[in-house]
Amino acid sequence: MRFSLLFIILLFPLSSVAQISAPGSTSVLYTDYPSMPDLKHSVFIYCNASGTETGTLNAVNPKCDGSVYNFSWYKWNDATKSFSVFLKSDNGVSSSQHAGLEEGGYKIDITGSGNCDTSLIAWIVMDEPPVAEASLAQQLCNRVALDGNAEATVDEFYYRDPSNGAVVSFSNEITFLWSSTPPSVIPYPSIDIDPVTYSPPLEDVTYKLEVFSLGCKSEASFFYESIHVKADALVEPVTGEAPLEVMFINKSVRGSKFEWDFGDNTTSSLENPEPHIYNKPGLYYPKLRIESDLLCIDSVKLDSIYVEPSRLNIPNAFTPNEDGYNDRFIVDARSLRYLNVEIFSRSGLKVYGYSGDSDGIKSWEGWDGKVNNSSIEARPGIYFYIIRALGWDDIRYDSKEYRGFLYLYR
Repeated sequence: MRFSLLFIILLFPLSSVAQISAPGSTSVLYTDYPSMPDLKHSVFIYCNASGTETGTLNAVNPKCDGSVYNFSWYKWNDATKSFSVFLKSDNGVSSSQHAGLEEGGYKIDITGSGNCDTSLIAWIVMDEPPVAEASLAQQLCNRVALDGNAEATVDEFYYRDPSNGAVVSFSNEITFLWSSTPPSVIPYPSIDIDPVTYSPPLEDVTYKLEVFSLGCKSEASFFYESIHVKADALVEPVTGEAPLEVMFINKSVRGSKFEWDFGDNTTSSLENPEPHIYNKPGLYYPKLRIESDLLCIDSVKLDSIYVEPSRLNIPNAFTPNEDGYNDRFIVDARSLRYLNVEIFSRSGLKVYGYSGDSDGIKSWEGWDGKVNNSSIEARPGIYFYIIRALGWDDIRYDSKEYRGFLYLYR
């Protein structure tokens, strides 16, 4: 079985454009006469799929243009080893066509205008649809192997050397192309007749093998029902302060058993686990492993999750004048498990207090400058604060740096 890239073939939609053309032919190459290697005539290839196909040739005068001529048509005769079988004449025309031509060689003498007289020669050969066979060779969890067969039905084509009648042959050429609908990965689809993919389709596909000879095309196909699995999940959010609640949304294909590893020494076997809470700041690497009813297995590393470390930054001034800017005294707190804030006047009178855990801290709006949450506005001036906090990473914020003065401006 021969396969090539047809690098010696010149393909044309219908014809070779120049002196003689062949409507309906699928390709054309040129003769290689042993006795006259420099003389090139067209060899037109037709696909005889029905068994009744014939050829058509169009002839124009390549030497002169714009005049009328006499066209005399002849067919090659193996008995006389010449173009001696007269077919017809078209007189006083600028071009001539002959249809219903069988395989063989044809010569057209063009006369009637002095030094514009010339002769044209072309050959017609008939191809038949090649063999195309496609089937499944192997189906495993991690791969699909295809089995293809591509062979020429007509192995050789023939024409004659006009100088001596010697038979000249050339081989048919075969190319092929694997594809699938919908598209899937097929390695080297025009090189490997039996391709194997280790990226098997996750959905059902139809595999198709197209086989091309010099003149014809055939195809074969089969339906493939996928058994393959893919582990996948949507993770959100992937960053935030502790305690961080993370959703794991299963997006796997054909999983029936699930093993979630959240990266913090906890696991789940649910298809869609409950939201997972990361209390301790740090970087986590969750994973998912799935198994199908047919025992196909896949695993995936999911998006990493970053839980921010605890943080406590304290402003030193605020302006509760209801202008929408810096109206409250509130600390920049992240990943805190506990927070206690006490604010005192210079005389030692407590004017504000707050104590809350993690959820309360996130909704805390800070001190609005009013005495102990009343309607009485604290006077502008200097106040003293004492702040105690504990981070989810067990860092304590209760040293002297969390005791200091703040300024209230109005």
